[in-house]
Amino acid sequence: MRAMGGDQLEEAVSGAVAALRSATDRDRDWDVRAGRLEWSCRRTAEHIASALMLYAGQLAGRPADRYVPFDITFDECESPEDVLQVVEAIGALLVATVRTTPREVRAYHSYPFRSANREGFAAMGVAEVLLHTHDVAEGLGIAYEPPAALCADVLTRIFPHVRPEPGPDHWRTLLWATGRGELPGRAPLTSWRWSNNLVIPAERLTLQGVTPAAAADLSAGGTGGFEWIEGGPFQGTRDAAGMVVKAYEAGVHRPEWGMFVLVRREDGRAVGGMGFHGAPDEEGRAEVGYDLTGAARGNGYATEALRAMSARALAREDVTYLLATVDRTNSPSQGVIARVGFTRVGTVGDDGEQYAYELRG
Repeated sequence: MRAMGGDQLEEAVSGAVAALRSATDRDRDWDVRAGRLEWSCRRTAEHIASALMLYAGQLAGRPADRYVPFDITFDECESPEDVLQVVEAIGALLVATVRTTPREVRAYHSYPFRSANREGFAAMGVAEVLLHTHDVAEGLGIAYEPPAALCADVLTRIFPHVRPEPGPDHWRTLLWATGRGELPGRAPLTSWRWSNNLVIPAERLTLQGVTPAAAADLSAGGTGGFEWIEGGPFQGTRDAAGMVVKAYEAGVHRPEWGMFVLVRREDGRAVGGMGFHGAPDEEGRAEVGYDLTGAARGNGYATEALRAMSARALAREDVTYLLATVDRTNSPSQGVIARVGFTRVGTVGDDGEQYAYELRG
């Protein structure tokens, strides 16, 4: 898995500035409309710089419940070239901030789960640069197409709900996903949102949502970008990651109903995986599953995590009850289920080799 961070930001900013700098001659009018936006090309370029500054401020200041209250002005910028110099400078600030921010740090971002980590802010920064450079280039009538790998990095991290197109045409998919283009067989979009990974807090752990990029890496034998304790990740975690990848490729993955990695607060190390087998069905039923690495068992981590994840799920209006199945021979897992409050309701399998449990709100 290619980590999303400073390298991608540098590549995005340098490519965008190089493309737009070709249109800074005196005869070029930057007050024309930028593509499908209501903003002018100059105003859109200013927005790129402002967005990058906002993300750097959030990661540096690390507020938990609001945006850092500051803004930048462009009163001293007399020309488009001046604006592009600001984009370059602030892009470098965000690159440095991403590279020096610890992985476990999260800061406020309004949508959809109220926070993002360094990878999320990097992905949002790259998206701002790519998409708004496209808008400006369209308004100015110049060519611009970013590298496919950058587009794939953005899609697999903050557009987990968007089914990827077969083949390498990630740029067209990203443009369609943000209301800027068309794809055969898909209705045009008039509104859109990106999605950072969901993190559910527990007492000693955080349950960190796994992006499609991380899931693909885990499924292929990698770490998913997490630092695991000895013996991790367990095979069940890799299998669950494969389910996430399949759901993403089918266009049915929903981050809040996907997979989470259990990370200890004390040292930032991953100890297991937990999640859902998919979104709730028509009855409002969602199935849960989990595992821990051998070295983490016996510490109450699974109970703590399952209690936190179940409480969040059952607080939703579209969830009636949770289902879990446990092997008849797996006494420790049966103990976890019982401590969280699940009730045994029967058996499943041809020979009844598993117990079925339910938890209702």
